[in-house]
Amino acid sequence: MKVGVPKEIKTHEYRVGLTPAAVRELTVHGHEVMVQQDAAAAIGFPDDHYRAAGATIAAGPAEIFAWADMIVKVKEPQPSEIAALRPGQVLFTYLHLAADKDQTIGLMTSGATCIAYETVTDPRGALPLLAPMSEVAGRMSVQVGAHCLEKEQGGAGVLLGGVPGVPAGRVVVIGGGVSGTNAARMAIGIGAQVTVIDRSITRLKELDQQFGSQIHTLYSTTASIEAAVIEADLVIGAVLVPGAAAPKLVTREMVKKMRPGSVVVDIAIDQGGCLETSRPTSHSHPTYVEEGVVHYCVTNMPGAVARTSTIALGNATLPFVMALANKGWRQALIDDTNLLAGLNVHAGVITYKAVADDLGLAFKPAASVLGA
Repeated sequence: MKVGVPKEIKTHEYRVGLTPAAVRELTVHGHEVMVQQDAAAAIGFPDDHYRAAGATIAAGPAEIFAWADMIVKVKEPQPSEIAALRPGQVLFTYLHLAADKDQTIGLMTSGATCIAYETVTDPRGALPLLAPMSEVAGRMSVQVGAHCLEKEQGGAGVLLGGVPGVPAGRVVVIGGGVSGTNAARMAIGIGAQVTVIDRSITRLKELDQQFGSQIHTLYSTTASIEAAVIEADLVIGAVLVPGAAAPKLVTREMVKKMRPGSVVVDIAIDQGGCLETSRPTSHSHPTYVEEGVVHYCVTNMPGAVARTSTIALGNATLPFVMALANKGWRQALIDDTNLLAGLNVHAGVITYKAVADDLGLAFKPAASVLGA
């Protein structure tokens, strides 16, 4: 198979779809790989490393999109990239379609087969290609939240860890999944007072067993969220409904009741965000103030630590990339129902129900496009 790796063009996105090590695995197994010039030079993977692994270097994206059978990326395709896709071509990347109707329509129009990292599952029902970036985003959320609390950044001037004689800051994490758990771990590590809210009693028990008295856990209700949020110095939105838009659990009225200079970091912004006041931001302009509260809603948070993120993501995606290349997309999906769960758009139709439902568009089951 011909596998193409374009340079990411989203603002301040330095990750790359394949590392040189992944390219070598593909070429050893007889596949051809074309990587765009300087696709990962900024994170320590120069073109010479890709050449040594067996890749061809392309001067620009047009050559890659015209040549490749499968495009492997990190972030959702931008308009110019969508326009370059063609019927029968495979796109394997993060998509987050439920919050982006324009992208969805564009991918449908392209006729391409679009497989989303974020809805690929594993035998336990977990999300193995979302997990590494959720880990990064969760850990980063406390780091950037602490920075935003500094007075110079518009925050209230609160040190999350406190000092002797001064109470530690209060961190509220909404969602106890992968990103929420990693956020809690980081917040505990710097000495903050941490509360995790989740609607799963089982998950709350697991968190209690994992962290003990280092955290407080709350069952998710409107009342419990409101009470915790208005007392928080830092609120981290870490809610995930796989493939679907995030529910708006924190209302504008709740944000209004927060202390001026408090901070929210909405990790769920890729799926539309879990606060009514959230709107997407970028690394070049990461924050804004709404109702007196600093909002950090960067849609590609892990891009800030691109080398770590690229290696972590590559470790998770490589087995699926190899399966798609070795077997072809159709046979790979037939053989692996977990990979089949990643199929979101094929030949002009939506094949992931949560996306279709959220966008009000027609749906066709993924298995039906395989003739299964």
